[in-house]
Amino acid sequence: MGIRRLPNWHDEKDMGIMRFMGIDFGWTSQPSGVASLTWDGRTLAIEEIGRISDPQRVLAWVDESTGDQPAMVAVDAPTVIVNPTGMREADRAMHVRFGKQHAGCYPANLGSAFAERTTALGRGLEELGFKHADCMEPQRPGRYQIEVYPHAAMLHLFSLDRILKYKKGTVPERRASLEDYRRRLMATLPLAKPRLRLKGLPEVPAIGREIKAVEDQYDAVLCAYIGAWWWFWGKARTMVAGNRQEGYIVVPVAPDWAGR
Repeated sequence: MGIRRLPNWHDEKDMGIMRFMGIDFGWTSQPSGVASLTWDGRTLAIEEIGRISDPQRVLAWVDESTGDQPAMVAVDAPTVIVNPTGMREADRAMHVRFGKQHAGCYPANLGSAFAERTTALGRGLEELGFKHADCMEPQRPGRYQIEVYPHAAMLHLFSLDRILKYKKGTVPERRASLEDYRRRLMATLPLAKPRLRLKGLPEVPAIGREIKAVEDQYDAVLCAYIGAWWWFWGKARTMVAGNRQEGYIVVPVAPDWAGR
C-alpha cells in the first residue's frame, strides 16, 4: 500500500482517545494520499503517512487502522452528491467565499466522471460506522466522516491572500511552492491549537516525477488536521458550507496560535 508507520511519539497509556484520518482521494484513477494522526489529550502526532492506489484499499486501510475505535475521517473529495447536473450548493458557497483567492472548489454533480468513485467512498465509510458530521458536539469521541478542502483551509490556517499553487507550473515552480507549503505546515501547526507534531513529514523531492506523491501526502496530513480542528473546536472556529443531505465542506476559520 505504500504506507509508512512512524514511531509512536505518545505513551502507550495515552493512546486510543481519538484518531484522525486524512484522505487526499484520487477522484478518477490516481492514487490517494493518506495520513493518520493520533491524539493523546494534549497533542497530535503523525502515526502513518503514504499513498494507496486502489480505492478499496483506502477503505481497508481506514478499517485496519481504526478497528472499532473512535476516529474522524476527513476526505478531500465530494462524498455526497445528489444533484443531477450543475453544482452543489456547497460548491457554490465556496466559490462565493473563496473564489477571489483562487480556492473555489471543483463543481460536482451525478453526471461527473468521478461521482460514482467519490460517493462510493462515502458510502463505504458509512458501512464502517463513520457517520457524516456536518454538525457535531466538539471533543466527543465517535466515528465521523467529513468532506474537506485543503486549499480553502490553507487560506485561514496560513493567513494567505491566495492559494499556494503547487499543483501546476514547471517542475522548479512546483518544487518552490511545495517547499513553501512544507515550511508553512512546519511553522504553523506545531503552534496551533490543537498542536500537531510534524516529525516524519517527507522532504520535497528533487525529481519531478516524485513531486505528486509528496504533494498528496502533505494534503493528506492537512486533511487529517482539518478533521482534528473540527472535532476540537466545532462551529466556534469552523465554517460548514452546505449540509449532509446535499453535500457539505468543512473549513477551519479564526486560527488561535499559541503565544498570540
